[in-house]
Amino acid sequence: MLGSKYARENCSAARALDVVGERWSLLIIRNAAFAGMTRFSEFERSLGIAPNILTKRLADFVANGLMAIDESATGGGREYRLTEKGAELGQVVIALTAWGDRWAAPDGPPVVYRHSGCGGECGARTACDRCGAEVAVPGIEAHPGPGATEAQRQRLESRLGG
Repeated sequence: MLGSKYARENCSAARALDVVGERWSLLIIRNAAFAGMTRFSEFERSLGIAPNILTKRLADFVANGLMAIDESATGGGREYRLTEKGAELGQVVIALTAWGDRWAAPDGPPVVYRHSGCGGECGARTACDRCGAEVAVPGIEAHPGPGATEAQRQRLESRLGG
């Protein structure tokens, strides 16, 4: 966890980083979501992560509802399975991967995510829920949401000219 640094911020991105912002976190999620890994030994071997760090990350994921422990796993031992909340982070992994493919992969994407139903490529896209248009960051404005504080509402509305 990132700690109390973000505790006073009324920001969903900061709160999300408090849960998954530490090194290794999204790589563990990636391996669970897209490689089907569930066992401690699989994560440890595939990532080369120190056992004490992996133990902490998995415990944090369970405590935050991203993973659930399955003690009845085939072959004994425990398995860590993504919950719905944890599986949704697969979209974050795809978005981060798309950025990495563009800006940090000089030889091209090392992995391509495809729809298991038809084989089409799945990428990170931001689409308008009203008109369906794909929109890039310069075309996206931050508006106050239902959870905004009065100070946030005023700051955002002043930027929007309202």
